[in-house]
Amino acid sequence: MSGVVMKTIDHSEAVRLKIKGPLIALTAALLLSGCTFAKRDSVIVGSVPDDYRTNHPIVVSESSEQIDLPVGASIRKMSRDQAATLAGFLDGYDRRSGGTVTMLVPAGSANELAASSVASDFSRLMQARGVPAERIAILAYQSPAPDVSPPIRVSYPVVKASTGPCGRWPKDALDTTDNKHYANFGCSYQNNLAAQVANPNDFLGPRKQTPIHADRSDAAISDYTGRKVSDGFKSNREVTYD
Repeated sequence: MSGVVMKTIDHSEAVRLKIKGPLIALTAALLLSGCTFAKRDSVIVGSVPDDYRTNHPIVVSESSEQIDLPVGASIRKMSRDQAATLAGFLDGYDRRSGGTVTMLVPAGSANELAASSVASDFSRLMQARGVPAERIAILAYQSPAPDVSPPIRVSYPVVKASTGPCGRWPKDALDTTDNKHYANFGCSYQNNLAAQVANPNDFLGPRKQTPIHADRSDAAISDYTGRKVSDGFKSNREVTYD
């Protein structure tokens, strides 16, 4: 009986060893494949841009500022409202290095004579606002119909900062399985920033610093070296200094 028992034990051990070997090999293969997949996924994710400044870059380029000024068929001179609107529009024109200001005047329309007369007033106003006469161009454009009164269009080139149009939704915004921004993320922020900067060239690089105020610099350095608190700071302080 003991001999039979010993044979049974040896057979069970052999079976366990046969099963354990493939399991160990399978486990090792899964671990190696997991490492491979993890490494490959990190490379793919790291190569995809996920920055709103990259997806919606601010571009500085030349574009056109334009305004349409209505002209009635019965008027013969520029109105005060037209003069105020045109003067405000010209505030963005660079009088030192600006390009040509173009006026498109309707022809073959009900207000053709009125538009021609008002365009002359516009030209005189532009010159009074500092636009050189040689930079004012008056051109005619054909009216779409003889019984309508098209406006006078005034335009001039400017350097502007801008971003592409917003509203791109190529996929569901709730699909965040890849843990990335949706396509429209940051677009309105970039557009607002581009519109608010007074000098678009500031996006290209810093401007030269202005000269320091020598008197204020000396006073600030004296207060700092003397470990003093300036009188101006004391008058607006929220903390009491001994």
